[in-house]
Parts: sequence; structure tokens; C-alpha cells
Amino acid sequence: MLSANKPRPGVHDDATALASAIASSGLTATAVMEAAIAAAERNEALGAIARFLPALGLEEAAAMDRLRDTGRPGDSAPPFAGVPCLAKDLGGPFAGIPLYAGSRALAAHAEGAADSDLAGRFRKAGFCFFGSTTVPEFGLSLSSEPAMGPVCRNPLAPDRSAGGSSGGAAAAVAAGIVAIAHATDAGGSIRVPAACCGLVGLKPTRGALPGGPDFGNHLGGIASEFAVCRSVRDAALAFAHLAGDAKGPFADPYKEKPAPSGALRIGVLAEMGDFALDTDRRQAVLEAAGALEQDGHRIVRLDWEAFAAVVRDSAEVFARIVAVNLAQLFEALELDPRKAEPLTRAFLERGGNCSAIALWSALQKGVKVSHALWTVFEKVDVLLTPMLTSSPPRLGDFPTDHADVSAHLDRMTNLAPLAALANVSGAPALTLPFGADAGGLPLAVQLMAPMSGDRLLLALAARLEREGRWRHPFPVAGLAS
Repeated sequence: MLSANKPRPGVHDDATALASAIASSGLTATAVMEAAIAAAERNEALGAIARFLPALGLEEAAAMDRLRDTGRPGDSAPPFAGVPCLAKDLGGPFAGIPLYAGSRALAAHAEGAADSDLAGRFRKAGFCFFGSTTVPEFGLSLSSEPAMGPVCRNPLAPDRSAGGSSGGAAAAVAAGIVAIAHATDAGGSIRVPAACCGLVGLKPTRGALPGGPDFGNHLGGIASEFAVCRSVRDAALAFAHLAGDAKGPFADPYKEKPAPSGALRIGVLAEMGDFALDTDRRQAVLEAAGALEQDGHRIVRLDWEAFAAVVRDSAEVFARIVAVNLAQLFEALELDPRKAEPLTRAFLERGGNCSAIALWSALQKGVKVSHALWTVFEKVDVLLTPMLTSSPPRLGDFPTDHADVSAHLDRMTNLAPLAALANVSGAPALTLPFGADAGGLPLAVQLMAPMSGDRLLLALAARLEREGRWRHPFPVAGLAS
């Protein structure tokens, strides 16, 4: 399955290290891109890459090399100059990369899009793109197994899922094909794959990242775009260059009050009511809380009953918005439902039958979810929770060859009960690995903060990362071993 690269542990086996090597060691962007392309070819059976475009990657890398060679002394290079990257096959779009959203239904509309505002920022930061990553059809699953293929496998355990909907992105980063990849999150789609693959995944504050010029991927405010990363420092540096001044449709959250400093109140949620949280993942949360307590932060134990209603309501809001959005997309683009998977068609039917009153009711419920979470943050500064209730699901655990939407949504909520809460409320949320279970799979924890608290989450995540409880088993292509 994966190439027999010799594992090379270290949290600094990341995009920042790769950019530094390109800038200071004589390593060219072209050479690094060639290494990434070779890694993609060796690991084709992983199914991480949906559209493999090596010629585009070499063209972008050569342009980055020319920029460096013709630059004047003292000119500042982009922070990730020459670092290979992959675009998710959902979101964006990125010029030169066809966008299928994992579906044959979009084939006639896949070509020709210009860069979105965010894609332009990725390229301005120095990233060089050579393809797109695998997603479930229209992002409707927490496992990336589209009927049109490829099926995406977890590099850490090939019989398991890499998560969804940014599963291909997470698999490519965990396998070392790239050190960082574009990702999106409307109901856990950055954080669940990151948790499955031992990565750092930040779902930014609503409005922090640009979604223009057409804002087609905001989904009424529940969706965000960013990246999956191998280190917190990569996430922090990328966030610094991609976030802010998003040109609507929401207020810029970084023109608000600064984040709290000093000793923090860390609200710890280590129980999940009727959701079957396994012992290892509960223990990871408690040990992460202990590490933060050693730094002088105050631990506040929270009761699941305070969250049960907002978790249920968040799942309902997510389900309704996603179904209506899908129905609108098919109508606007005149897509053929017969080319979609059975589960997608069932979502379409549900969205098409949703009344304006029912949709408005869901939006109002979303506002109340946001308010309820704000009241929690009057008592604590940050939430520390499990990300997943169990180890990454096995391939086939999220089938899409059926029409039972409710059962599918229940499966997703059972795997990641607290995922949609961040999307519906607009709050930032970050997951990172904090140890490994007996099978070597990552034990992920989640941090959540009030809106505009992204940098606070990154700082706390960096502290937990320094515990050194997780090491990437596969090196990044292009970095010397």
C-alpha cells in the first residue's frame, strides 16, 4: 500500500521545514515538486489524490524558482515558497484544477474556474499545486469513498478510513506526499480526517477565511476553509497568511477584542452521555487537561447534560442546511440526479421538500445554538473535549448505496458528536493528536474557543504538541532523510 519509506519521527517534519530547506539549502522548488510527484505515484493505491496534475505542479514550481532567482537581495520570499500542495475536490476553486466534488454529476462543470480569493492567498503564500484530493460525493460523509473513485485509505491503517470529507487531504499529508493540504469543514470535515490521521486540523472562526468571490461554499455560515497540517507551527503560519480581511459576508473577527492571556479556565468535557466514548480517548482528554493544569490553568469539569441539547440541535441544523444547499446546487447548475449516488439523491429529495418555514426554523435554531455556546464561554475560556468517540472507522462503515439519510447522519454524529457544534455556532475548533492507542492509531483531542479565539487555540495546541506524544511515521517528500 504505502511505499517503504523509513519512518523518520519529528514534529518538525513539516511544511515550515520544507520551505526553510528550499530557501536556505540550495534545494529547488522543482526538485521538491518532483519528489512529491514521485511520492504520489508510489502511493497511488492510497487513493488520496482524485486528480493528479504533475505538469501543473512542475509549471508552478518552475515559476517559483524563477521568482527566487530573479529576486533582489533583501526581497522577502513567500512563507511557503515552493512547498507542494493539493487542493480539496470541494471548495476553492483553484484555477487549473477541475472540481468534481467527488461526483460524476459535476463532470460537465468541472473545468474552467478561476482562483477563489482563498486560492489566490494560498498561491501568494508560495504553495505550488499539482492536483486535488479525494472527497465523498458532495462532502456528505465522514469517510472519503466516492462511487466514482478512488477509495481513500488511512496511511496509518489501510483497512480504515482517513475520514471525510477532507479524507484525501489528510491521507496525503499523513503519508508525506505533501506536508500541508487545503481542506474544508462544514460539519467536522477538517477535524475528523485530521483526528483519523494524526494531524492538526483547525476549523477557523466564521468569517476569518475568505470565501469569495461568490461565497458558494459558506453553506449559510456553517462552512469554513483552511488546511490540514503536520504541525501546529504550520497551522499558525498558514493562518497568519490566509486569514483576515475576508471581504464578507461576515464581520472580520480580528477587529474584535484580543484573546485572554495568563491563566485560563479550561472547561473539560470527558463524558458524552449516550455516545459510546472509548476509554483511550477519554483518557487522552484527561491527560491533556493535566498537562494544561501543570502550566497553571484552572480545570473546570463540565457536565454532558449542559451540551446534550446544543449537540442535538447542531446536528439538525447541519442536516437541513446541507440538504437544502445540495438541492439548490442541482437546480442552479441543472445537474442530473441520476448521475449521483443513492444517498446523495435521498439528500436531494429531503432538501427539495424542505419548506422555507422549516429552513428558517433551522437557521433560528442555529442562532440559539451560538448563543448557548457563548454562555458556556462566560464560565470558561476554552473547551477541551474528545474529537472522536472511537478509533477511525473501517472502510465501508459509511456506505452511500442506500437512501436512509437519518441513519447516515446518526452514524456521523456517533463518531464525532461535538463536530457540528463549532460549525453551527461559528466558534473556532482545533484537533490534534495527543498520544496513540494500542494499535498505534492517534488519540485526538479537540479545543474550542469563542469566536476570534483561533490564535489562542493555536497557542494551547502548541503547548500540548510539545509533550511529544505523537510522531508522524512517514517523512515528507523532498526533505532529506
